[in-house]
Amino acid sequence: MRLVLDTNTVVSGLVWGGVPGQLIDSAVASKVHLIASLPLLDELQAVLFRKKFAVQFAAQETNAGTLFEGYAALVQLVVPATIGPVILADPDDDIVVATAVAGDADAIVSGDSHLLAIGEYRGIPIITAATAVRRLAV
Repeated sequence: MRLVLDTNTVVSGLVWGGVPGQLIDSAVASKVHLIASLPLLDELQAVLFRKKFAVQFAAQETNAGTLFEGYAALVQLVVPATIGPVILADPDDDIVVATAVAGDADAIVSGDSHLLAIGEYRGIPIITAATAVRRLAV
């Protein structure tokens, strides 16, 4: 299964683990292929380096740089496809969709209500982390 994880899903998985963390673990185990683009990695890096995560990283005996580099090594990078406006309520989310199209993704995984509200784009379902984990178990 080829997945694009929205930044909120990646951050949740790296910082707190849980269900989103299971998707990242599945990528480490080569059970899924993660797709990303430079704009998504740039966004991830900016979020991980926010001060609010420093305490959590210290408790895990890690840091933002290590987590970012580990994730970046897992993903297949693609150049986002050119698409028209998709997420009118939050145009910044269009990059997630454009990355999925370019990477021929099987699904976009997100907790973002704007993305989830459209349900799918060009046949690519937009699902929660819990739904993705259930699909992997089948």
